[in-house]
Amino acid sequence: MSASTPISYIEFAANDLTLIKDFYSKAFNWQFVDYGPDYVSFENAGITGGFYYSPLHANANEGSVLVVLHTDNLEACLHKIVKCGGTIKTDIFSFPGGKRFHFIDPCQNELAVWAT
Repeated sequence: MSASTPISYIEFAANDLTLIKDFYSKAFNWQFVDYGPDYVSFENAGITGGFYYSPLHANANEGSVLVVLHTDNLEACLHKIVKCGGTIKTDIFSFPGGKRFHFIDPCQNELAVWAT
C-alpha cells in the first residue's frame, strides 16, 4: 500500500454536455473524449476527470466540494471566463496566500480560481 492516496480523477454533473465542453475548452483549453451520450472525460486540466449528464450541479454554499483552479493572471482569467459564458459569483478577494474569485459555469457548477 502506498504512503499516500492522491486524487486521480474528478467528476462533475452537467445538464448539457455540448455546452460544458464548449465552455471549458474555450476558457481553459481542456480537451475532451466522448464516452456515449451521457459522459465525457477531460484532460489538460492538471487532473483528469469527466462530466456526467445530470440535472444536478456543484454548489459550495450547499456543502459541495469546491474545486479551485490556479492561474498566473487572475484578472485575465476572470474576463475570459465571462467572455466564454461563465458568471462571476464572488469577485476577486484577498486571502492569506493570494487572491481568488468564484465562478459559475454554464451548467451551474461553482468553481474558484486563485493566484499568488
